[in-house]
Amino acid sequence: MPNLSIIIPTRRVGPHLAPCLHACRCVFPGAEIIVVVACSGADPVRPAELPRPPGPLEGVTQVLYATTGRGPQCNAGARAAAGELLLFLHDDSILPRQAAVLTKSAFAEDDAELACFRLRFDDAHWLLGLYGWFSRFDSLLTSFGDQGILIRRRFFDQLGGFPDWPLFEDVELLRRARRRARVLKLPGEVTTSAVRFRRNGVVRQQLMNAGLIMRYLLGVAPTRLAELYERGHR
Repeated sequence: MPNLSIIIPTRRVGPHLAPCLHACRCVFPGAEIIVVVACSGADPVRPAELPRPPGPLEGVTQVLYATTGRGPQCNAGARAAAGELLLFLHDDSILPRQAAVLTKSAFAEDDAELACFRLRFDDAHWLLGLYGWFSRFDSLLTSFGDQGILIRRRFFDQLGGFPDWPLFEDVELLRRARRRARVLKLPGEVTTSAVRFRRNGVVRQQLMNAGLIMRYLLGVAPTRLAELYERGHR
């Protein structure tokens, strides 16, 4: 398997990172782990310009700061990464135990360019289970960054990286990728937080998500979509 760099964008450093980082260390003990912390301002900030933040960062290789938004943060992490294979992972996502075996198998062939895991939520609600079941299929409506995006660096660079968007940067990257390669779906489940579904209601939250995707497809600016998203989660 190619050398792996795991890139985790986050809004802040705190105890919420511990489960994600622990799983990364256990599943990929030799991987480079890069945490990219959101920083207000127009331009990315070099690591040396800010102190290393406190928090549960054991095993983290690098801590970077970048303009707030998953797009800019993921791109900053990719620029600093040394791995031939990149894994972009949300800070509330926990890798499956078999992730290393599945990754090695999927990328054994040189023509495999990118892959996602399936998704499950940390809540037993039957609708969330149904949403997770559909994540075994790749489509505009079933593949997102919370499943983890594994991609060869060379292919990532060819695609121009993520757009510097605060929302739907993952959807756009995968849209570009599908024009040139197949998005593999690995038979392991990343576990992610259902806190927004519990807070807003499972059906209501899913309708909100669907509405945002429709606006995205109709050409609404990602910055505007991010505003609507944040307003719906206050």
